Amino acid sequence: MSGQSASPVLPEVAGERPGTKTRVMIVDDSIVVRTVLERMVSEAGDIQVVASESNAERALERLDSTEVDVILLDLEMPGMGGIAAIPLLIERSRGARIIVVSQYTPHGAEKAVEALSLGAADTFPKPGSGGFDDAYRARLAGRVRGLAKPRPPAPKVVAAPVKLSNRRAPIAGAPRAIAIGASTGGIAALQALLQSLPPRLGVPILIAQHLPGSFMTVFAKQVSKAAGRPAVVADEGMILQPDHVYIAPGHAHLAVKQERDRVVVRLDHRPAASGCTPSLDPMFVSLARELKGRVMGVVLSGMGRDGTIGAGELVAAGGCVLVQDAATSAVWGMPRAVAEAGFASAVLPPEAISERLAKQLGVAA
Repeated sequence: MSGQSASPVLPEVAGERPGTKTRVMIVDDSIVVRTVLERMVSEAGDIQVVASESNAERALERLDSTEVDVILLDLEMPGMGGIAAIPLLIERSRGARIIVVSQYTPHGAEKAVEALSLGAADTFPKPGSGGFDDAYRARLAGRVRGLAKPRPPAPKVVAAPVKLSNRRAPIAGAPRAIAIGASTGGIAALQALLQSLPPRLGVPILIAQHLPGSFMTVFAKQVSKAAGRPAVVADEGMILQPDHVYIAPGHAHLAVKQERDRVVVRLDHRPAASGCTPSLDPMFVSLARELKGRVMGVVLSGMGRDGTIGAGELVAAGGCVLVQDAATSAVWGMPRAVAEAGFASAVLPPEAISERLAKQLGVAA
């Protein structure tokens, strides 16, 4: 896609259905949890619980006659269980977004990350006794709203086109790193991107994925498998090596420092403008400054605007940024914000982003 060519128009983002309630299905074997979640979600005037089922099998049957936008899914249930049901629920519901409501324990983290890789869009903690308070209710409602997607008729088109950046490649020389950021719905996209990359790139890959800290070790193992190369949770002082993946920890942002002939990890604990930890912005900004813009940035599916500030600085320094397209994004928030700001060189599905990265690095896809 060229900056001078015709620009794509922006489809409506998820949740833009004026006057229409978001339809929710709850799937959990605990009647207490189902009752509490239903009460909490229903208290939001724009959200309606249209189905509540005790197992995945009943949920799949119900989807034959009930349209839903968002499914709140427990993973540990008798019978099929939540993990095995995820692809079937997505298919049967014609694309409903799934929020895994799970315990953030080591075992729960492994299951939740697996669920995200299978197509679940988000995770949400299942609190202990007394944990269902007003703050929890507000956060849950916000996640549900953010994932709601418009149904037929076809979404409207916003008149304003995406203005693609003219930045086709780093102006200071060949790229020295790839930096990828994602949030809600981003793990499935990230997996597709990594699996499509050639086995040797010759540069390190840095990832900032919005996840709880307890998920990161499990996430790193999954990333390593998908990428076919070593992946670790980044720690202070690590030396970046080609064809290795470094993942921002849950308690800090992933930044870097150029030290003579090597680049090392610097963990940044300062609050980010987006309020996210880890955040894309500090990662992009650090790479722009320390590597003089010789970086390929990627922004995948996610809510909000995290990454826009950093993308702007990265492009200004001579780098380029590719963003995921709306059609393949669970939530076209972060990619859309970067595109609307004029910082995206291309708006592509994950596999096509991989091809563009390989081409820019001069390696066979």
